[in-house]
Amino acid sequence: MTPAEQIALWADRLSAISATGLRFTKDFYDREHYEIIQQIALEMLALANGQQLDELEPLRQTLLVHPTPFVAGTAAVIDEDGMILLQHRADNLLWSMPGGALEVGETPEQGVVREVLEETGIRCEPVMLVGVYDNRLWKARVAQHIYIFTFLCCPLDGKNIAQPASHMLETVEIGWFAEHDLPEELVEGHRQRISHAFQAWRGNQRTYFDNGED
Repeated sequence: MTPAEQIALWADRLSAISATGLRFTKDFYDREHYEIIQQIALEMLALANGQQLDELEPLRQTLLVHPTPFVAGTAAVIDEDGMILLQHRADNLLWSMPGGALEVGETPEQGVVREVLEETGIRCEPVMLVGVYDNRLWKARVAQHIYIFTFLCCPLDGKNIAQPASHMLETVEIGWFAEHDLPEELVEGHRQRISHAFQAWRGNQRTYFDNGED
């Protein structure tokens, strides 16, 4: 873990302490102290991500009031020929497995199915949970702490697009790639997760999880 990643993790912990305290305290002085902790967490995030403090100020009333990690899901959609579905993202022009934030009221499996259909137009079915990943341990320079569920999925219609992608603005193009012929411009951390997905596709039943010891 780099110094910047460690600072971001400390900021997550401080912001969670602050969010919990601000939610439950009824004491004026305690509230002041928790607001100071929140300010320190914001300054640490700015330092860790190389941003100006005012750029992160809007997070004070959104992310920093959230006392627990956010959750997201990604789908490793692999067909019977061993080809994996990837999307060329419009926001950073990198390739990644399709996925995104999970919504209230849906299971992680339902969420990744929805995300794949929205972003690629491909229908899929989850087969097994590949792993649960902690973004703070995967060099992810984002403001929030996220747990990411990655599912091995099979396409229901082969490589055929079932319907136009409803979130087509998020995707430049989609492609199917062999395990050892992946694009160089991959989102950081996805290469290892794709490797874990192919291990699952070949029959490895062990679910991966981060233990924070690396």
